[in-house]
Amino acid sequence: MKKLVFLLLAVTGVFNAQAQSGRGVRIGYIDMNYILENVPDYIEAKNQLELKAQKWKQELETKKNEITKLKEELAKERVLLTKQLIEEKEEEIAYQESELTSIQQKHFGPQGDYIVQKAMLVKPVQDQVFTAIQDIAEQKKYDFIFDKSSDLTMIFSAKRYDISDQVIRTISRASKRTQKSKKEIQEEEKKEYEENLEDENPALAERRKRIEEKKAQRDKLVEERKAAAQAKRDEAEAKKKAAADARAAGKTAPKAPANAKPANSTESSAKPAAQSATSSDSTAVAKPKPTANKDSILAAREAQRKAKLAERDAAVAKRRQELEDRKAKAAAAKEAAKKAKEENKDATKPEEQGTATPKNNN
Repeated sequence: MKKLVFLLLAVTGVFNAQAQSGRGVRIGYIDMNYILENVPDYIEAKNQLELKAQKWKQELETKKNEITKLKEELAKERVLLTKQLIEEKEEEIAYQESELTSIQQKHFGPQGDYIVQKAMLVKPVQDQVFTAIQDIAEQKKYDFIFDKSSDLTMIFSAKRYDISDQVIRTISRASKRTQKSKKEIQEEEKKEYEENLEDENPALAERRKRIEEKKAQRDKLVEERKAAAQAKRDEAEAKKKAAADARAAGKTAPKAPANAKPANSTESSAKPAAQSATSSDSTAVAKPKPTANKDSILAAREAQRKAKLAERDAAVAKRRQELEDRKAKAAAAKEAAKKAKEENKDATKPEEQGTATPKNNN
């Protein structure tokens, strides 16, 4: 309470002095817990400390189990033991309990290993934080910087006065600066200067945000145009390849024999018409609409192949039918000639019998 009153009096005095000088008072605050949780060195050391604490807890748990086991054995054997043995076992249990308390105080007491190592862990990071706060206060002319996580109660604190993220950035850059070249350090200092300007001027930060959004939109538009141009090139390439495949398929298609003659004029006249219809259908199927989609191109090629196979099968079936028709006609003509010959033979026999000379009985 005395500390708070003294602090308020000091702040009031500074306000009065600043009011008289005509310059406004700049106040900022940090959250030490938030900063520590975002410093990699502190997080790594904290994890190592937690591993040690787990080992210490396991040691205490083992000791507790041993004491519990001794108490259970004494409770079971008490009726069988003499008074002297009972006292000895009770002394052993008391000794073990005192040793457990001693181990617990050693590791987790007010001056124990956990508290001491945690303080040693926090101190280097705190030194870095204090150094970063001093640099920021000098650069940006802060009059007061408070710690929100300390004993000082802050009933309200506006976010725009929180400089915790600036402290974290300063610490991170300081730790990485030793591993960077001179050019990288200069670029980083320039970036830090721009960020500090944005922190002080929200309008500048908003303007920078709009510029970055416009740049992202331009980059996106350029990527879309590149993708469209690539799609057109793929479509043209697919169309060219489909035409080449169609020409190659037309060259290798089987041709009808030159000496094959149609059975009649109707069939011969119907054959070109059928072939033209089939070829027109196959052409219609063989020329699918080219698309940029790979699946559509593959589907078109498959349809073209099936159309060619269907055309070839139709031509083979037609030639086979023509051969069957010619064979059937030849067999019919042969059978008709045979029947006519037999009929002529049967017709000549009665005539020969009627013209025969009768015998003379005298």
